[in-house]
Amino acid sequence: MGRGKLRIYLGAAPGVGKTYAMLSEAQRRIERGTDCVIGYVEHHDRPRTLALLHGLEEVPRRELTHGGGTYTEMDVEAVIARRPAVALVDELAHTNVPGSRNAKRWQDVEELLAAGIDVISTVNIQHLESLGDVVRSITGVPQRETVPDEAVRRAEQIELVDMAPQALRRRMAHGNIYRPDEVDAALSNYFRPGNLTALRELALLWLADRVDEYLQQYRGEHNIRSTWQARERIVVGLTGGPEGSTLIRRASRMAAKGAGGEILAVYIARSDGLTSASPKELSDQRTLVEDLGGTFHHVIGDDIPSALLEFARGVNATQIVLGSSRRKSWQYLFGPGVGASVARDSGPDLDVHIVTHDEAGKGRGLPGARGARIGRPRTVAAWLVGVAAPVLLTVVLRHLEDGPGLANDVLLFLFLTVMAALLGGLLPALASAAAASLLLNYFFTPPTHTLDIAEPQNLVALLIFFAVAAAVASVVGIATRRTHQAARLRAESEILSFLAGSVLRGETALDALLERVRETFAMESVALLERDDDLTPWTCTASVGPAPAARPDDADVDMPVGDHMALALSGRVLPAEDRRVLAAFATQAAVVLDRQRLVGEAEAARALAEGNRIRTALLAAVSHDLRTPLAGIKAAVTSLRSDDVAWSEEDESELLAGIEQGADRLDHLVGNLLDMSRLQTGTVTPLIRETSLDEVIPLALAGVPPESVGLDIPESLPMVAVDRGLLERAVANIVENAVKYSPPGAPVAVAASALGDRVELRVVDRGGGVPDDAKERIFEPFQRYGDAPRGAGVGLGLAVARGFVEAMGGTLTAEDTPGGGMTMVLDLVAVPGQGRGGATPGLPAEAVT
Repeated sequence: MGRGKLRIYLGAAPGVGKTYAMLSEAQRRIERGTDCVIGYVEHHDRPRTLALLHGLEEVPRRELTHGGGTYTEMDVEAVIARRPAVALVDELAHTNVPGSRNAKRWQDVEELLAAGIDVISTVNIQHLESLGDVVRSITGVPQRETVPDEAVRRAEQIELVDMAPQALRRRMAHGNIYRPDEVDAALSNYFRPGNLTALRELALLWLADRVDEYLQQYRGEHNIRSTWQARERIVVGLTGGPEGSTLIRRASRMAAKGAGGEILAVYIARSDGLTSASPKELSDQRTLVEDLGGTFHHVIGDDIPSALLEFARGVNATQIVLGSSRRKSWQYLFGPGVGASVARDSGPDLDVHIVTHDEAGKGRGLPGARGARIGRPRTVAAWLVGVAAPVLLTVVLRHLEDGPGLANDVLLFLFLTVMAALLGGLLPALASAAAASLLLNYFFTPPTHTLDIAEPQNLVALLIFFAVAAAVASVVGIATRRTHQAARLRAESEILSFLAGSVLRGETALDALLERVRETFAMESVALLERDDDLTPWTCTASVGPAPAARPDDADVDMPVGDHMALALSGRVLPAEDRRVLAAFATQAAVVLDRQRLVGEAEAARALAEGNRIRTALLAAVSHDLRTPLAGIKAAVTSLRSDDVAWSEEDESELLAGIEQGADRLDHLVGNLLDMSRLQTGTVTPLIRETSLDEVIPLALAGVPPESVGLDIPESLPMVAVDRGLLERAVANIVENAVKYSPPGAPVAVAASALGDRVELRVVDRGGGVPDDAKERIFEPFQRYGDAPRGAGVGLGLAVARGFVEAMGGTLTAEDTPGGGMTMVLDLVAVPGQGRGGATPGLPAEAVT
């Protein structure tokens, strides 16, 4: 029995029509004779959705009892026993009622698929686990019900159900998603045009990546190497030179002309020592391409054109952007260059753009800074020119009837010796001088075909030739080595200068520094290792690249930094001259690590300073606000204890009422101080339970006059997951603050409404309001806005309220009241699957279709 296939309708937002699309697909399959059943579908009494249920068999749901209520969930065992060809299972991210077979509905779907049953399901983009933080930052609403991305990615088919934000809002306004009494709150909160547009873009981007995965998988399975131009991918070839920024910006403009364009900047480094690129230029270009929305890649390859084309085809690129060559005209004698080679071998599937820039034709700047070492190709060429070329020249000259003469022969051989010195240094030049001397003596100096020399002047000429050749070879060899050494020192100085500049700029990105080490020395991985003493094992503080070394002994290169820290590089063994620059990098890595730790210590010190500030503010505040009720209580008690005054019953009652009022006020102030202390020390541990707002809110209003508050808590509200005590204290502080600032005759409105998987409590006053720049400051401890009287409290009410609400997973924000005043919006988590007032148990936390 094979595994079933999963088809998912992915919704860009609640209400776009996922369930309707799923049921429509089921009806089409029924018409084709497919055995389809309903495992679980949420219709929310919508007429058009209900009409599509006609003719579809529904497997009876399983009833579960929890928290004194009865709820229904999909009966997985019954669906498997029924063994349909296709099962419809709505709301993949739904959390099952405790006591169910699985905790989440997507796990139920996995069982059906394992049993060989095809499943059609639905899910909203905001329920994907990887997007939870993004959705919360956009909408301000955390997602309590999520489904792992992998559970959705494994689907054989994913179809996006989308709708324009304006059309979805019209649908909401017509009452097709929520009840009429919830429409206004929904439109002004979760269903704002900006929220819907952002959710729509998230859905499109996520699905585009999934489609790209399908395409790459298909190309790999069928071994397709040619480019399929499904979307524009532009590869920018960088050399580390100053023209890189021009190329990146040009590629960005090209990508912007088409929808979905993507930029991939790639730097290809040789594997034979320090790269010739400027680390600063590469760092700036990496930042630039990332700022423009592209990605930066570092590739190692000795054949740059082949490596560039291999990379471009591997990422299914459609275009390659290269800069005009910086080589001088005479340098083209050594080859056509990277641009011409890439354009020649790219084939018809890759467009190559050569972009002009200010550095074109000005020379390469830094040559390959590989120290005084001369690469193998040049060494081989030097020996061929120094040894083989004189032999070939001898053959050519011997076949000439009238030779150029001994003097010209000597000059020709001297030219080859000088060329050998230019290419390979002293040793090939000396070998060339020796070989040339022997050839001149044997073939061109009378008597020929013998090493004897008849005329003294010929002997002198040969000796002078050898001396001049050796001297020229020595001078040229020294000059060549000095040139390479100068180039290397220039590269090293630029690297060290960049490191010194990063120290002065205070750069603290350790991973970025290690990445520069990897790029500079063309390594596979780099790790910074540390241990406490000589006996403890090494620990990896930071690393870049695959499979970093766990110990210095395991690395190809290790650079100690002090006694208990080392920089470990894997990939190849570095020559001795490269270790000087590596030592500078290692020292800088240690400095960056120390700076990071100092920053952490500074943050801890800042937290201590904040605590000291709060304690100082507390002493300043309580010096008056706590002493005032104590003074009133003391005065009233002293008066009652006085023996020389006969108090009437009315007077005694008034004094006792003053004592009670002062004690209540003192208790309230001390309670807020203790609560703030608990919040500051992180010792608030909420006991989350299912709670009805109409059981808690009236208790929170006991401390204010009844006529000062208007209450509107619908009976149909879902239960909320809160700590009852913390919620009561938070609401009491919010309402008392609102009543304090409301003008006489303008009662504070306290209203609640449901919005998706949240319940929103709004406390509305008609006071003077608060400017936008002060809306966050009023939630800070010991803050009282405007001309609040000194006796109004220590300024902890709203700070405590926000702390308690956030501890319960909610949010507390301030908004302007239309017409003047301020509205406190308390957002709480609704209990999944709960309903009241006739609502169907087990409903999902958000509106779905």
